[in-house]
Amino acid sequence: MVRFDTNSYSVPTKYAHRQITIVATIAEVRLVFEETLIARHQRDWGREQTRFNPIHYLSLLERKPGGFDHARPLEDWDLPVCLGILRRRLEAELQSASTREFIKVLRLLERHPIPTLKRAVEHALAIDATRASAIRLILEYQQESPLTLFSLEGRPHLKLVQVAQTDVSAYQSLLIGG
Repeated sequence: MVRFDTNSYSVPTKYAHRQITIVATIAEVRLVFEETLIARHQRDWGREQTRFNPIHYLSLLERKPGGFDHARPLEDWDLPVCLGILRRRLEAELQSASTREFIKVLRLLERHPIPTLKRAVEHALAIDATRASAIRLILEYQQESPLTLFSLEGRPHLKLVQVAQTDVSAYQSLLIGG
């Protein structure tokens, strides 16, 4: 937490005990470490208030998953319904390791917005792929751009190019011992 103007604002746990620069405007508080924006919060004009970003605490909770259900920063976190379904399925499959696996899924929010993760989790649930690694792959696949094929349209000079078929039998000598 960073204290500014009688209020506290969260930062990612990896920046704990480091010198943070605070850039405050009327509407928001931006927290900067070595010229890198690490957090931004809506500015609170009350006194002794606390602003949490639950994502800031996930790396810590992954190491100590026992505190997940009681962590104050996560109390009012409104997650999509599909994530609740995923958590229940993980609990049925993995028992005691389910919370850590669920936190790994939530940590994908460090790089992807909630709507994108929601779409990936819904797809994962539909194909019964509940592990964090599978959901990460689905996320990556959903963000790939489709390949475009090279078109000869408008390039009549290239239509005349003929490429001879390669004779791969010459490579056989490499396998035989030569």
